[in-house]
Amino acid sequence: MLLYIHIPFCDSKCYYCSFNSFINFHDEIPNYMNALKRQLLWDLKRFNVKKIETVFIGGGTPSCVKPKFYEEIFKTFLPYLEKNAEITAEANPNSASFEWLQDMKTLGVNRISFGVQSFNDKKLKALNRAHTAKEAVKAVENAEKTGIKNISIDIIYDFYLDSKDLLLKDVKTASVLPVNHLSAYELTIERGTLFSQTPNVKKESEEFGYFFRESVEAIGLKQYEVSNYGRYKSRHNLGYWQHKNYLGIGAGAVGFIDSFRYYPHTNIQKYIKEPLFAKTEKLTPNELLTEKIFLGLRSSVGVKKEILTPKMLQNARLLEKEGKLLCKNGTFYNKEYFLSDELALFIMG
Repeated sequence: MLLYIHIPFCDSKCYYCSFNSFINFHDEIPNYMNALKRQLLWDLKRFNVKKIETVFIGGGTPSCVKPKFYEEIFKTFLPYLEKNAEITAEANPNSASFEWLQDMKTLGVNRISFGVQSFNDKKLKALNRAHTAKEAVKAVENAEKTGIKNISIDIIYDFYLDSKDLLLKDVKTASVLPVNHLSAYELTIERGTLFSQTPNVKKESEEFGYFFRESVEAIGLKQYEVSNYGRYKSRHNLGYWQHKNYLGIGAGAVGFIDSFRYYPHTNIQKYIKEPLFAKTEKLTPNELLTEKIFLGLRSSVGVKKEILTPKMLQNARLLEKEGKLLCKNGTFYNKEYFLSDELALFIMG
């Protein structure tokens, strides 16, 4: 079982962000964290959880919340943790002070994922990021000083300000920092975001994805999913792609248990009033199979041939013959993650 905890608070709203996050409810943090604990206790009990493999605290901006408010949450899930469990917290450079990082490590966090997005100040400002390049570098260095060994950064590309030179400088900066994981996200224009009013901020250059991948792999961070590179592979991310069960705790979180997805309230105040509420959705066998194929082909997880129908297996064998898939020990692996959706659609015929 995996555990995802959603923190919907932010200092500012980035122009590209479509996540369930808010900048005007910080006074509700104590009540929200109490509601989180109530839902966590309830889900641990109702799903008869025995062990938790990984924990991921995402957002929003988890570093907006002081470590003291996390104490009860950690006390609740710590007894369930497997030995050497991965515990990740997302953080923004402007709010993840040395003290915050140190206190979170004391609680049990052993992996940090920083929303850096770029080491170029002009680009950061245009994205409406709340930090500078200098603050991003300092935050990563501070995380290392606390003794946190697994450090990841996010970088956005295909923005109108991007050039090969700018992206190379971002990668070069990452290469001299104590980073063993990088998530590279192509800018997407989502409905409801500020950028949806100015969609031309996206460069629409397919070339940048391939160029950026080549640059990141050149510094020793190997691609293991469409957007993820690392000397260290996030066990939590891999768990999603392996279709493992996960608890979704918090306003805007999603949980997955066997063939069901469940969705708590997205509204913070509704969630605080009804943290045990969840809308449920039952996935059909065909929907589950489709997800396994798409997730497997977009990552190093692959697709086991035993789950494929005879027709799907025939299509997969054809792709293998063309050199687009590799079959090893009964599992099909994708050799080109950027084409994963097209390959999945071909297999499903």
